[in-house]
Amino acid sequence: MSTTTAATTTATTQPTRAERLGRPFGIHLGGVGLANLADGIVLGGLPLIAVTLTRSPSEISLLQVAFWLPWLLLGVSAGVVVDRLDRRHVQLAGAAVRVLLLGGMTWLAATDRLTMALLIAAVGIYGITQVFVDLAGSSIIPQLAPQSRLSAANGRVMGAETVFNNFVGGPVGGLLFVVGAGWVFGVPAALGVVFLLLIGLGLRGSYRAERAPEPAGGKLHELLEGFRFQVTHPVLRPLLLTGSALNFASTAYFAVFILWMVGPESRVGLTPEQYPLLLAVLAVGAVAGALLAERLVGLVGEVPLLIGGWFLNSALLLVPFLVPHAGAIAAAFLVVGFTNMCGNVVGRTMRQRLVPVAKLGKVGGAGGMIGYGLMPLGALLGGAVAEVWGLPTVFVGAVVLSLLATAYAATRVTTALVQQHEITAQTTSTQNA
Repeated sequence: MSTTTAATTTATTQPTRAERLGRPFGIHLGGVGLANLADGIVLGGLPLIAVTLTRSPSEISLLQVAFWLPWLLLGVSAGVVVDRLDRRHVQLAGAAVRVLLLGGMTWLAATDRLTMALLIAAVGIYGITQVFVDLAGSSIIPQLAPQSRLSAANGRVMGAETVFNNFVGGPVGGLLFVVGAGWVFGVPAALGVVFLLLIGLGLRGSYRAERAPEPAGGKLHELLEGFRFQVTHPVLRPLLLTGSALNFASTAYFAVFILWMVGPESRVGLTPEQYPLLLAVLAVGAVAGALLAERLVGLVGEVPLLIGGWFLNSALLLVPFLVPHAGAIAAAFLVVGFTNMCGNVVGRTMRQRLVPVAKLGKVGGAGGMIGYGLMPLGALLGGAVAEVWGLPTVFVGAVVLSLLATAYAATRVTTALVQQHEITAQTTSTQNA
């Protein structure tokens, strides 16, 4: 990337729509769609398989623990790997491991050998691949799209993630579960092969980041560099703390949510086939948010859109508890999906402008270690609280924590502060290139 272009475009607050995102970005977007369709089928079918094996909230919550624990254990080191290696190669390696894993799970399901222990172990391995693939996928975007179109690029990527993960993959996962548990793993394995062919053959060139000067403290200093950048940055620090608290609360909430929604013992009483359709409503709102985020940023600004969305999102999570009817929950989830996606697009775009490109992997890994690393703890807490005090206590507690965390960010982050440090970060990036 030209250093002159980077400095100029990031100083411009309005995106230049004439700049095309280009064919390489289009191929990447296609790969995102395939990978997230596979993810959606797996993650949509897994809870339904799990409730046939157990009705224990603590055991069900272990699926979420296993999926998110790798971020806590590997987030920082994975970020260093992503910054050192070709980001395309990291994606391909992670996808290859997934294909082998899903192939093995297909055989176990087809031979009726699935157990909760095997299911949890497989989710843990899948979560390890997720750390590397997600970090590489988000870090490669500034190498594929013009700086002035980052909001649009992130909106399209996150829209594709949501459409194929939730809107298509989730319901398909539910339908495949009805046909047979083996299909829940077999179809994603086939999609993984297609992903390998598309990215491996279609996306050409090197996507290794230009290395910043080697840290004076050696490898340990490099491991801690991203963490240090996050916690000392006046914008990223409060957003990280708030986002981490929101993730913690959300995972506690949704780790046991299926028990409130599905089965004759549940409060809402949905069937396994209906549950993925309800979650698809979240995806409908999220797709709308992805498509409109760039325009809404121009109308109301990044910070008001982010903070306002967090407040509304958190409050609406009370609806399933207060009005336990599918229609009301679907209406609330439509808005939750919209506000959540707008916040995700704004947050990722902001980070890509505040962090030098050569450090995106390390900073993203450190942020993931904290933000996603708290999620398995949230899942464990949600399962434990539900066992002792019941599901409503989990839901109300998660909402209260989310509102308090959002109020903290609202008192710390302003548009002027973001603009000030955006200019500083990009100047530093230019000098290091």
